Amino acid sequence: MELKEKITLDMLTKDSVSVLRQQFINYNGVDMQVGENIRNAYSNNEDDRASLKSILSDEYYNAVMAVWQCN
Repeated sequence: MELKEKITLDMLTKDSVSVLRQQFINYNGVDMQVGENIRNAYSNNEDDRASLKSILSDEYYNAVMAVWQCN
């Protein structure tokens, strides 16, 4: 069984974002969540931008930056 992570960008504004991370396995054709939801909030500042860069794929990071750079 392969463990897959689902990332949801929630409440994305020009000032902050909430990142929801969930892990799933596929068991007999059904996705089942493993563990609990992990949610972290990040602000539009240098330190949090660096943190996001390290945990998000380019696709998600670029989506956040597209909103945050519109200030």
